[in-house]
Parts: sequence; structure tokens; C-alpha cells
Amino acid sequence: MIGTSSALIGDRWSNHGSGRWPPVVVWASGAVLVIIFALAAGFGLRTLLGDGDAPGGAGPGGGADVAPATSLAGQVIVLDAGHNGGNGAAPAAIGRQVPAGGISKECDTVGAQTDAGYPEHAFTFDLAERTARLLRARGATVRLTRTADTGVGPCIDERARIGNDLGADAVVSIHADGGPASGRGFHVIAPALSPDRANAAILAPSTRLATTLRTTFGRATGEPLADYLGQQGMTIRSDLGGLNLSRVPKVFLECGNMRNPTDAAELVDPAWRARAATGLADGISSFLGIPPASPTPRR
Repeated sequence: MIGTSSALIGDRWSNHGSGRWPPVVVWASGAVLVIIFALAAGFGLRTLLGDGDAPGGAGPGGGADVAPATSLAGQVIVLDAGHNGGNGAAPAAIGRQVPAGGISKECDTVGAQTDAGYPEHAFTFDLAERTARLLRARGATVRLTRTADTGVGPCIDERARIGNDLGADAVVSIHADGGPASGRGFHVIAPALSPDRANAAILAPSTRLATTLRTTFGRATGEPLADYLGQQGMTIRSDLGGLNLSRVPKVFLECGNMRNPTDAAELVDPAWRARAATGLADGISSFLGIPPASPTPRR
């Protein structure tokens, strides 16, 4: 089309006998050519960059940046609320020995309580339910090892089996300690190599889960690191059946000391437990590669 247009213009103006085009025609023809070349170059550049017709700059062949994941969809999380409300009335059932990774342990225990009588089993179940709601809202599939606070058990080997059978991406066993009344703070328990050496594959990811939880839980609650055991809010143990038997990343979170008056006042406070749930959910999310939407301020 460009060649044909030039010939027509030339024939039209050759009738004047001058053999040359008037300046205005030369200028107009040059401008048209510049515009055409510019349009062609722009189209080629867009095609090269993969712009195409797709919204947001993603062409048929891709080329757009991949956004970071913001959802826990596809992730399976198990929350293990320690103990149970019916354990105290079933000493024979919870006292029987079960396999615990090269050793034997009691099926379960009654758990601790505050001096005023608030039981650990009620605290752990409440916190597990609060955390489950937050994680499900973020897209995760969440399984609780118990769905009520009135039963017996399950035994420690069954609790571990639940996470293993689901192939869980993370498991947290929720507890509150019954330490010396003078001791304050929370701590996280990560697995050591079990006596039967069968949990070796989970040691590294479990330690990473533990350190992540230590950061987010402390930030959300303002609870100090335990000052009566462990180091920097961490202990590593090979005598806990729940950790010895796990084949997926798992830790225990001891949220505070129920025998300490200051800690006890926090553990019984629903507002504090809401912050604790946020800290726990944020830690699991961060471990799975999904940072919290915004930092959780200290109280």
C-alpha cells in the first residue's frame, strides 16, 4: 500500500511539468511514513513483550510476573488440643501404656490447672478452635484431634497418627505448663531424634516451625519467653510420644505457666486467647510460606 500511494501522488503532480513535488506534499508524505513506521514498531514491541490482548499485561504466552501466594489453600494443618475434659474420670483408660517411638508412655494425662481451677484441657480446646477459625478463613484445611472437651483421650499415639495419616503440612500440639509458681513465660518444644530413630526426617522442619512460632506467638501476646526451663524459649525433647511418633513437622506449644499468677491471669482472659490464636495462626502461616497480612502489635 505504501508504494502504490507514492506512485499515485507522483503521477498527479508530474502534470505540472516541474518534475518535483511541492514542499507541502513532501512534508505530508514523510509524516505519514513516520506515523506508519511508529505504529508498526509499537505493535512489534508489544508482541515481543507478551502484552497481547490479555488484561494486566499477560499475553497468550505468559510474561506477567507471578504474584506471591496469599492463601493457605491446599495446606493441611492439624491442631492437637492437649488432654481432654473426661480424662480425670477415666484413670485406667488414660493410664495404660502405649508405644511412643522406642519407649512406652501413658495414653494421656489429666493436664494442669490454675490455682483457681481453670483446667488446661479447657484452655487448649478453646485456643485450638479459635486458631482453626483463623486458618480456615485463610484457606487451609484444618483438623482437630478432638472435637469436644468432654471425652477421654485420644491417646498420644492416636493423636500422632491423625497428622501422619493426613500427611499434614504442620501439626501443633497446644498446651499450658504446670511449672513452678515462680516461673513465667511460654516455650516451644521441638523434637529430638527419637529412641527408635524413626523421626529423623522431621527434625529440621520441626525446628523451623518451632522458631517461627516462638517469634509470632511472643509478638502477638507479649508473653515473655520461659525463664524456668529451656534456652531462649525452646526445648528439644526425645521423651514425648507425640513428637517421637510424628512423621510430619510437629511441635508442642506451651502457652504459659498455669501455676504462675501473672500467666494464669492471661490464660483465663478471652481477649488474650484471641491474640494467642492470631500468633499461632501467623506462625503456622509463615512456616508454610504465607506471611500475615500485617504485623500483629503487642498489647
